[in-house]
Amino acid sequence: MQKTINCALFRKMVFAGAKTLDNNRAKVDALNVFPVPDGDTGTNMSLTMQSAVKELSSSASNSFAEVCDLVSKGALKGARGNSGVILSQIFRGLCSVLRAQKSEVDTKVFAKALEAGTKVAYNAVSIPKEGTILTVVRMMSEFAVKNAGKYRDFEAFLPAIIEEGDRALAKTPELLPVLKKAGVVDSGGVGLMTIMRGFLSALMGEEIASEVPTDASQASMDADFGDNSEIINMDLGDIQFAYCTEFFVINLKKSTTLADIDKLRESLMNIGDSVICIGDLEMIKVHVHTNSPGVALTYALELGELDRPKIENMLEQNRRLKEKIAAEKKEQGMLAICAGSGLAEIFKDLFVDKVIEGGQTMNPSASDIATAVQKINADNVFVFPNNKNIILAAEQAKALVENRTIHVIPTKNIPQGFAAALAFSPDVSAEENKTNMIHALDNVRAGQVTHAVRTTSVNGFKIKEGDIIGLDDKKILSKSDNIDDAVLTLLDKLKDDSHEVITLYYGEGVQEEEAAALAAKVQEAFPDCDVDFHSGGQPVYYYLLSLE
Repeated sequence: MQKTINCALFRKMVFAGAKTLDNNRAKVDALNVFPVPDGDTGTNMSLTMQSAVKELSSSASNSFAEVCDLVSKGALKGARGNSGVILSQIFRGLCSVLRAQKSEVDTKVFAKALEAGTKVAYNAVSIPKEGTILTVVRMMSEFAVKNAGKYRDFEAFLPAIIEEGDRALAKTPELLPVLKKAGVVDSGGVGLMTIMRGFLSALMGEEIASEVPTDASQASMDADFGDNSEIINMDLGDIQFAYCTEFFVINLKKSTTLADIDKLRESLMNIGDSVICIGDLEMIKVHVHTNSPGVALTYALELGELDRPKIENMLEQNRRLKEKIAAEKKEQGMLAICAGSGLAEIFKDLFVDKVIEGGQTMNPSASDIATAVQKINADNVFVFPNNKNIILAAEQAKALVENRTIHVIPTKNIPQGFAAALAFSPDVSAEENKTNMIHALDNVRAGQVTHAVRTTSVNGFKIKEGDIIGLDDKKILSKSDNIDDAVLTLLDKLKDDSHEVITLYYGEGVQEEEAAALAAKVQEAFPDCDVDFHSGGQPVYYYLLSLE
C-alpha cells in the first residue's frame, strides 16, 4: 500500500509521464482543434516534458526542493505552443508545493499541489477558456482537495483523480463548440491525462517501453482516436492570427519591473490572442498568436534580450495537414455498431475503421452514425448496423454526410456484421464489395440468450420473469431455468447440416471459465462442428451465438 510519495518516486513519475506522452503524442496531435487546427498539441506537450526530463537528468538529487526546481525550470525552458506552456505552469504550481516537503508527500499534500498547479495555469493565460486542459486540471484538483482525506493510499487516490479527469475530458465538447463540431475532446486535456496515466504506471511499478508504431498498432490508434480529417478540413478562416510566436526575454534591463511584464502582456493582447506571458525579473516566457510577430518581438526588446525566438506559420501547417489527409484518403472504409468491448475489439481486428456503441437497448441516431462516418477518411463507407432497429437510422444518415458515400449493409445481428467485415476486400470496387457482403449474410445464422423481464405467453411458451430464453432475430425458440440448457436447446433449433462452425460470444457477468465449460458441452453435443468462444462483453445477452 503506497501511502506516501517520496522524491525518488516523484522522479520516476515525471519520467514515466513524459515517456507515456511521447508514446502517444501522435494520438494527441490527431485531436488538435483549439485554438487552431494545426495538429501539434501532442508534439508540443511532449517536447515540454522532454525538456523537464532533460533538466532533471542533469542531477541525481533526491531532494524535493532540487528536483522540483529542475522540473519546473526544464518545463518552462522547453515549453512550446499554447498547451505546452500551460502544462509547464501546471508543473510549476505543482512543484511549488512539493518542493517544500522534506521527505514524503501524502494524499492531502498532493491535492494541494495539484490545486496550486491549477491556479498558476489559470493565471498564466490572459483569457482562460473552459473546455480545455484548464478545465481538466481544475476538476481533478477540486476533486483531489475535496476527497484527499477519504483515501489512505495513492493506489486508490490517483486512479480516482484520473477517473475524475476523464469525466472532465468528456465534458469539454459541451464547453467548447469547436470541439463538439469536430466530434472530439480537447487534445491538451488528453495530453494531460496521458501524463497522469504515466504517473500511475510509475506508482504501480510498471515499466513503460518506448513504442514504435506498427501498422497494427497504428490501426488500433486510429480506431481509438479517429482520424482528424474533419478537423483539419475546417475553414482556414477560423485561423484569425497566422503566426505562432514564441520566445524568451533574458538579461532583463535593470530598470525593468514586474509592472513592465504586465504591460508587455497587455500589449501582446492588443495584437493577437492565445497570449501567455509568464516569468520574473530573471526570465520571461512569451507565447502569442499574431499577424505581426515583428511587433511582438519589438515590444519584448524594450525589456531585455531575445532568446530562442520561434515563429511558425499556422496557415501553412494547416495546409500541410490537409495535403497529408488527402494523400492518405482511401477508397473504402467500414463502420460497425455494437455494444461490448470484446465485440468492438473483434471488429477492429477485422480492420473495421471505426466502431460506435449501440445495440438493442441503445440505438444511435442518424446524426451519430453520420458523425462517425465523417471521421473515416474514405470515399465509400460500409455501415454495419448489426440490429434491425438501427438499419433505418443508418439509411437516414446518408443524407447527413458530405464528401462520402454510405453503403448500408443490412446486418441484423453481430455475427452477420462479422461475416460482412470478413467479406470485405480493398482490391475490388465498392459495388462488388457491397454485393459480396450482402451475400455473406446468408451464410450465418445467429441466436441470443438472455432472461425474461416479465411474465408472459409468447411463441407457444409460458414464460415467467427471470426465465432464461433463447431467440433468433424473430422469435423465442428455447426456455430454461439455466443458461447452459437454454443455449444447447437454441443451438439444436438453429443448426442445420450446412453449419460447420459454432461460435459463442459471452457477455457481461459471464466468466471465461463458465464459457469454456459451456463450449465443451456444445462440442460434445455437436461433434460435427468446430466450436469456439470469445469474450464479447455485451450487456443484456449472456451469449450471442453464431453458426456458419
